[in-house]
Amino acid sequence: MKRIRVVAAVIREGDKIFATQRGYGEYKDGWEFPGGKIEDGESPQQALEREIMEELDTQINVGELIDTIEYDYPNFHLSMDCFWCTLVNGNLTLKEHEAAKWLDRESIDSVDWLPADITLIDQIKNEL
Repeated sequence: MKRIRVVAAVIREGDKIFATQRGYGEYKDGWEFPGGKIEDGESPQQALEREIMEELDTQINVGELIDTIEYDYPNFHLSMDCFWCTLVNGNLTLKEHEAAKWLDRESIDSVDWLPADITLIDQIKNEL
């Protein structure tokens, strides 16, 4: 099975986290934590900083690793390093996503999370 290694930013501001809705691909319209693939020679943290700048025109500070999610989709295995992140500079401009929301502990279950991302929700709730 094909293996894809990605990084995801759980951008936190106070008691809220930032979620994005996919605007393309097989999983279009599903909700996820923004991020993307790690390129050759990049650390996960460098990849995440680059991806958030490309996708959201925003500079972030990558903090502590929350977890590495291993998830088998029908056509590939996803390995996703998920990090706590904070905003440094930028306006979270959506360049590739349909929509975005700030979610708190009470509203975090109100979106249709992608299967790999939903496995992280309980850990995030415990931190909020």
